Amino acid sequence: MSELNPYEVAVRRLEEAGRLLSISSDVIRILKHPRRVIMVSLPVRMDDGRIEVFKGYIVLHNSWRGPYKGGIRYHPQVNLDEIKALAMWMTWKCAVVDIPYGGAKSGIECNPKAMSKSEIEKLTRRFTATIIDDIGPFKYVPAPDVYTDEQVMAWIMDTYSTIKGYSVPEVVTGKPLSLGGSPGRGEATGFGVAICIREAAKILDLDLTRLTVAIQGFGNVGFNAAVSLAEMGAKIVAVSDSQAGIYSPEGIEPKKLYEFKAKTGSVKGFPGSREIGRDEVLTVECDVLIPAALENQITSKNAGEVKAKIVGEGANGPTTPEADAILNRNGVLVIPDILANAGGVTVSYFEWVQNLTRERWAEEEVKAKLEQKMVKSFYEVYNAAKKHNVSMRTAAMMVAVGRVTDAFEKAGLFP
Repeated sequence: MSELNPYEVAVRRLEEAGRLLSISSDVIRILKHPRRVIMVSLPVRMDDGRIEVFKGYIVLHNSWRGPYKGGIRYHPQVNLDEIKALAMWMTWKCAVVDIPYGGAKSGIECNPKAMSKSEIEKLTRRFTATIIDDIGPFKYVPAPDVYTDEQVMAWIMDTYSTIKGYSVPEVVTGKPLSLGGSPGRGEATGFGVAICIREAAKILDLDLTRLTVAIQGFGNVGFNAAVSLAEMGAKIVAVSDSQAGIYSPEGIEPKKLYEFKAKTGSVKGFPGSREIGRDEVLTVECDVLIPAALENQITSKNAGEVKAKIVGEGANGPTTPEADAILNRNGVLVIPDILANAGGVTVSYFEWVQNLTRERWAEEEVKAKLEQKMVKSFYEVYNAAKKHNVSMRTAAMMVAVGRVTDAFEKAGLFP
């Protein structure tokens, strides 16, 4: 079995949790397979007049606990196995933080960096119109993911609402504030990662103000995790993006780096830092490592070189099972993706609730509710890990799969 196939990784972890919980093989068999897989072709007239046809994937994994929830990513390497794995992870992520959603994911195989804003808008609206019967406030509620943002969500909401004939802000989350978005949604995932790292530091009796942090990926999640941890007193010493890595033992100010990248397009060349290899950030000398890029970044080939005491997974599936085993043997505390980066979907849930009830919550209320949810979930997983003498990842899977299975057993199988 290849350690790099994300769907095989997801199934392997499900099977392990099922064995430890003594869950019926019938239930595990159901959970291995998504409820629906939809593949679409999306013709778009590009700015130069030619028509390009893009491939799109929608995977609806499980809805035993509520409507399907999961982001839409635009990326040239999108493929069906990746989207199936991400949809399954969303089921566990929603369950581990105990919000009433099931899991889904969507993706379009494209290179948004090589497309104009007009082309991305046309692609988004075509995609929305094509899957209009598969999304909805109580069906599948999309959100931003890799290379999609609040603008993309605004186009989806507008297209859906136009076709329906009335405003439906609750069809997506991660929208602009002016269209019903929630305060605090943009920084929620990174903030949640930082909260989990703060609690992990307490468990390990580490002084947060003395911790050094390395971050792979400086998009929304990496940047907001960096800002939150810096505000807590930690020092950011290494950062990478898709083009380069930088290192500075004196510390990197996240907001200044963000401004620099916005001007230059990369972290490369940031004043006061030296350049390192893009992937070298995973193995630099640090106390905390946050992989916040893509799947399968920490593998059996580099896990033994990870020097961090805590790994907080900002990305989905950044660590392979083989690498997990190595990190565990080396005493590294790994905060798994389905817990660490669940802040985004948690505030998406808050946004959905606000939209359904046509309420507006203050940012302070949203952040307080998020922090409470993340801390509670962290210790539920940590206590399960201690009780069963397993890793945090295995414990998180046990908590999540247990909750999903309980919903199935209560509802039963129709017909």
